[in-house]
Amino acid sequence: MPMMWLFLTTTCLIHETLSVSELFDLENEVNPEVWMNTSEIIIYNGYPSEEYEVTTADGYILTLNRIPHGRAQAGLTGTRPVVYMQHALFADNAYWLENFANGSLGFLLADAGYDVWMGNSRGNTWSRRHKTLSANEEKFWAFSFDEMAKYDLPGIIDFIVNKTGQEKLYFIGHSLGTTIGFIAFSTMPELAQRIKMNFAMGPVISFKYPTSIFTSFFLLPNSIIKLYRSDEFRAYDWGSEAENMNHYNQSRPPIYDLTAMKVPTAIWAGGHDALITPQDVARILPQVTNLRYFKLFPDWNHFDFVWGLDAPQRLYSKIIGLMREYL
Repeated sequence: MPMMWLFLTTTCLIHETLSVSELFDLENEVNPEVWMNTSEIIIYNGYPSEEYEVTTADGYILTLNRIPHGRAQAGLTGTRPVVYMQHALFADNAYWLENFANGSLGFLLADAGYDVWMGNSRGNTWSRRHKTLSANEEKFWAFSFDEMAKYDLPGIIDFIVNKTGQEKLYFIGHSLGTTIGFIAFSTMPELAQRIKMNFAMGPVISFKYPTSIFTSFFLLPNSIIKLYRSDEFRAYDWGSEAENMNHYNQSRPPIYDLTAMKVPTAIWAGGHDALITPQDVARILPQVTNLRYFKLFPDWNHFDFVWGLDAPQRLYSKIIGLMREYL
């Protein structure tokens, strides 16, 4: 009770101290990128921006953003190597642009000469539409990362290939983004053949050893925790044998065979990652049959791959180096 009254008293004092005009002044002092969508962030930082819509085979309408070249390359002609970037759970594609331009992987790749594409998974802020369903309908939300791998990623890659005329591209994923890539590239050989190299940061196929602080802080749904805590890399469990039969024609979710993924792959892990611990990553590595590079950063957590201030020097420069090696 004393804490509640302290909170209420503090709130009242703030309300009385700050006038409406002062509150607006505070809003104006915030970085303007806070209120921008991905296209606006790209333009604000001086880069060319293109935005597209991709309709998946099952009717979801996804927003796709492109940075076709860097700030200093407007007059240069010719094709550029294509990179596709897939964000994590609870995120959108602005994820790749949220540090300063010289510290954001999306901008750095564009300046390094790459044609950068960034997708949005179904259901996030910018991909919440469907040809026939409303986002207010329960049926709209009847999907998991399986559908993201089965429909979203192939639809996006097909669109990029048709738009650029380039048959192959690089794939970069973080967290759930790696899950989507692992599923797609291990189950769809034709799609896998279009990937020059798979860059997986904080890779997720299961988290058998997550620290309790992560699952408590993010209040992860039990269905997600149960799924990823499986000893096996399985499709989503719909909660009953009947529902699983309806989706998979079998009583249990099918197992994904990660050893079937033949795409050249580089993996990075964090020693302080509270979700995907080094023990979890150690379980993944033997299953990646075409592993070309692995690095553990002992001092990194799950988000340093995207937001770490030292990521450009320690990680992004290596990614660009590997891209130049695996043309």
